[in-house]
Amino acid sequence: MPLVKIGDRRAEVEGRIGGPVHDRSSKNVYDTAPMLIIHYAPDDRVELVEIGYSGSGGEEVFFDGVQLTYRFMDEVVSDLAAKGYTSTPSDIGFTFHAGFSVWSMGSLWARDLDPEADEADERSIVEGVSVAPYSYWDEG
Repeated sequence: MPLVKIGDRRAEVEGRIGGPVHDRSSKNVYDTAPMLIIHYAPDDRVELVEIGYSGSGGEEVFFDGVQLTYRFMDEVVSDLAAKGYTSTPSDIGFTFHAGFSVWSMGSLWARDLDPEADEADERSIVEGVSVAPYSYWDEG
């Protein structure tokens, strides 16, 4: 059983994973591996789940056999496109119609994954995944 799903009630989630380490009312941080940030709607149902990278051999996020976090963004998008997943670009990454977004806040640099990369290498690394229905991001 997954730790959390969109639409779960806060009490169900916390019954499975415990209380948050940082409780910010609608946005809570949970001590899981990898760490989860769960956004709750006003009715206390999960509306968005953010999952960060672990790095250094820790647990990473996978979807349909593709490692999403702690990889170069262009490789992740290419691997998912090869499996037929479509996306739209955003200012920090890509939002997939399958119901998730991969993003980078620019806190990692290419040399974190590729020791041979030079300092000017601007390849983005996926630092996190946000899970929600595509409509959550679609301003349509």
